[in-house]
Amino acid sequence: MVVCISHLRNVGGRLFVLGMGGSAANASHAVNDFRKLCNIEAYCASDNAAEMTARINDDGASEWMAGWLKASNLAERDAILVLSVGGGTYHASQCIVEAVRYAMQCNVLVMGIVGDKDGYTARYGHSVLVLPTPDDHWRTPLAETFQAVIWHLIVNHPALKS
Repeated sequence: MVVCISHLRNVGGRLFVLGMGGSAANASHAVNDFRKLCNIEAYCASDNAAEMTARINDDGASEWMAGWLKASNLAERDAILVLSVGGGTYHASQCIVEAVRYAMQCNVLVMGIVGDKDGYTARYGHSVLVLPTPDDHWRTPLAETFQAVIWHLIVNHPALKS
């Protein structure tokens, strides 16, 4: 991921960080770190509550992230980073599934830090770290905790820190 993000910065690409629930809070914090510590143009899908809820209301919950990426003019030099416990399924966080699909249609690099090897991001992403958990009871707390540990390690990597 460090190599991919370093290349992204070198070509002037943008990083779009996606998450739902606790992972949305992590995504917002990660965007701050990528912008401040690495000088990377980065955005969090869930930071604009008005746009998010308008898109959910008008387009449906499954389509809002993809719609946000479209309005952001997602381009080949950009990348998305999915922070998610499940990584997007048809039963939970389907908006992540649709966002990953849209990113792949745009030939955009899909990265992820997720807690489930069977989620859409883990199955179809390009650079995805699946966090192991001892059992399902611990999946959410461990995934959301280690998302923060890992992105903090990434933004403090010598190849990225500015």
